Amino acid sequence: MHPRTPKKKEALHKINEHIKAETIRVVGESVEQGVFPTARAIEIAFAMGLDLVEISPNADPPVCKIVDYNKFLYEQKKKQKEIKANAVKQVIKEIRFGPNTDEHDVDFKLKHARHFLDEGNKVRCYVFFRGRTIMYKERGEKLLMEFAEKLSEEGLAKIEMMPKVEGKKMAIMLAPKGKK
Repeated sequence: MHPRTPKKKEALHKINEHIKAETIRVVGESVEQGVFPTARAIEIAFAMGLDLVEISPNADPPVCKIVDYNKFLYEQKKKQKEIKANAVKQVIKEIRFGPNTDEHDVDFKLKHARHFLDEGNKVRCYVFFRGRTIMYKERGEKLLMEFAEKLSEEGLAKIEMMPKVEGKKMAIMLAPKGKK
């Protein structure tokens, strides 16, 4: 097979003659529901101008639906798209401090953190130690804990990860509280 030759797509569901079970449970709109031999169910589907689609192969007996297969695939694709659209996308925003960040600057960064948390984003705050400032690790940890405490007291955030040293950084992770 040539590398550019498209592979034959395998059907997502067994339809019509590809259903191997001897007896199946038939469901569908305006259809006599019940357990039938597969050949009889296919005849019923063809008489209605529709397809027999296996929707639950692991059931006993397997469940098949009499439906227009292309319409069935379209409906499924539409449902998947809707599920994907409703999924919550989690974004992590970062706020950077130095070990000697002034109180006014911390208040300014608090305002940004409140905004990010209100939007439902996680906030990763970190203190970056440059050069010899690595000696002030306790100052950085105190700064991060006070920052997290202020947001927790306001009921905006909960601490997801305690301060942790990662190379030249000390980071803390905050998640929005209560909101989806």
